[in-house]
Order: sequence, then C-alpha cells, then structure tokens
Amino acid sequence: MADGSKTVVYAALAGNFLIAVTKFAAAFVTGSSAMLSEGVHSLVDTGNEVLLLYGMRRAEKPADRTHPLGHGRELYFWSFIVALLVFALGAGVSIYQGIHHMMDPEPIESPGWNYAVLGASFLFEGFSWVVALREFRRQKGSAGYIEAITRSKDPTTFTVLLEDSAALAGLVIAFAGIFLAERLGMPELDGLASIGIGLLLAGVAIFLARESKGLLIGEPALPAVQASILRIAEADPAIRKANGAITTHLGPRQIVVALSAEFEDHMTAPEIEACVQRIETRVRAEQPDVTTLFVKPQTAGTWAQRARSIADG
Repeated sequence: MADGSKTVVYAALAGNFLIAVTKFAAAFVTGSSAMLSEGVHSLVDTGNEVLLLYGMRRAEKPADRTHPLGHGRELYFWSFIVALLVFALGAGVSIYQGIHHMMDPEPIESPGWNYAVLGASFLFEGFSWVVALREFRRQKGSAGYIEAITRSKDPTTFTVLLEDSAALAGLVIAFAGIFLAERLGMPELDGLASIGIGLLLAGVAIFLARESKGLLIGEPALPAVQASILRIAEADPAIRKANGAITTHLGPRQIVVALSAEFEDHMTAPEIEACVQRIETRVRAEQPDVTTLFVKPQTAGTWAQRARSIADG
C-alpha cells in the first residue's frame, strides 16, 4: 500500500509540473485570467506533492528518544499543510485574479493557445487521475467513495485524487470561460471563470483540511481491527474478560492500542507478564499495523465507567 501511494504522488508530481509550465506560458501569450489561475493551481499542486512525499519520508523514521512512538503523524501534519496551501494559494490567488480581471477586463489574444494547452493539460491530468483512482479503489474495497475517504487513515491517495478531480473540473470551467469570453466578446467571463475555479478549490481545501485535522488529532482503528484485538485477548486462558480497547492511528500503518483486561485472580506477576507477551505476539501477527500495545489490568466495572465518561465527553 505504501508503494502504491508513492506511485500516485510521483505521477501527480510529474503531471502537475509539466502542466504548470505550459499553462503559465499560455497565460503569458494570451493574457487569459482563467489560464493564469489554472497555472497557479497546477503550481500549488506540484508543491503539494513535494510536501506529501516529504511527509511520507519523515513518517517512516523509526522511534527515537524524543519521539518514542515514532514519527507517523508527520504525514498527517503535512497533509493538513497541503490543504491550507490549496485554500490560501490556489483558491485565494484564483479569486483575486478573477476579481481583478473582471474590474479591468482585457480581451484574450490568440485563444487557440489556450485551447491547445487545456487539451494537453486534460490528458496529463487525466492520466494522474486514473492512477490515483485505481489505487484508491484498491484501498477502499467495497466501501463507497465518501465513506472510504472518511474512514481512510492514509491521506496521500485521496488527497491526490481530490486534487486531480478539482483540476479536471477547473479545466472545464476555464474552457467554458475562455470560450464564452471569446464568442460573446465579454472578457469579464474569463475572470468569472477564474473566480469559479477559486471557489471550487476552496471547497476541496476545506474538505481536505477537515479530514486531515481528524487524522492529526487522532482517529481510532477500524472496528474490525479492534474486534480482532479483543478476540485475541479473550482467547488467552489467563484473561477472564477483555473489557475493551482504546486505539489511535499515529500513521496509516501505525496503531497504538491500550487494552483493558481482567485477569484471573490466581495469576502472579510473572504469569501476567507472560500473558501480555503472548497477546502482543498474536496481535502483531494478525494486525501488523499495531506497533505499540499497552495492557492495563482492570475490572469490567472500572472499564465501563471509563467508557461512559469517554462517550459522554
């Protein structure tokens, strides 16, 4: 899955860089506001892929003295920064440029350049989109797209997919604005298209920021993972009852678990230690994403009180 996510990001990086160069060249030649906005959009996307790759590399660093649980949340942090950049630079510059062009409209020169660049950009962006879509479909399984995004613990693939989807929609808006501005003799429509692209990017950025914030704060493991941990614990003869587990993702493949378990009364300290080691071994064999497991001896009643306080809080 990690290799698949990196492939998606590398494909988007190459495509967005080439597209940004061609869009800026076309905007310089034609004076199109929508094309300039599209160039800024692609340049921001290029920088975003670099940040995602940096976050992925940082997240792979092993635990150390200053970060005893590892660096997994580096990826979530940089994904959140990407969302902010899409909003501040992509959406902000596009809306500003559109308003400026509507207040001081200039006719588009040599519109054929714009159409050629838009067509080429659609092909490049479409290739990156297909790569991201295939990987996302592989990861999501039978879940719906929105459900898969909200449940996903790996923001790289869905971030690129949403960026590319917004880029394709933005190209359609830019084409409509340039075409109507030329045919109707209303250059203000080119600026209006730029504003439309900015609003589209703002919507995508807000959605990405919301999902990245949830991951950065800490989201629990999927219910199937939690059920598997409890099943393994209850199967051990030294455990009277596995009360529950508190889990959190520090990274896409890095889960920390705090397991509440009630041990048999006759258990000695060495026997409890041996039981914990057995549970850790089995959990990591069945759920390799669990990197840290804490086991707390606790009665079912105490756990129930704790669980109620979490639910009420």
